Amino acid sequence: MIIEITNIVAGLILAMGILPSIPAIGDSLEKVAKWLGRFQSIIGVIAIILGILYFGLQGIVAIVAGFILAMGLLTSIPAIGKDLAKVAKWLGGFQTLIGVIAIILGIWGLLF
Repeated sequence: MIIEITNIVAGLILAMGILPSIPAIGDSLEKVAKWLGRFQSIIGVIAIILGILYFGLQGIVAIVAGFILAMGLLTSIPAIGKDLAKVAKWLGGFQTLIGVIAIILGIWGLLF
């Protein structure tokens, strides 16, 4: 259950650009996502760790979302930090799509 909630939170931050276009609740979701965006790096690290612990489809999505959210911290990892940052930067081009997928999978995991 925690990995699903992590995916929803990470997805909200990643998909912040399209949240206002959701009827009725879009503006509220955008406010929540902007507030959560202050903790982007911390949420990214938590998503990576939980993704490794709960490896599976939810875990893979959490790891990918975590890499994008923790992009600023990845360069400080010795030896492989620059390579991880390159991967995260490339994935950042798909940020909104990955965010929507994370939200959908998180909700799907909570319901089923």
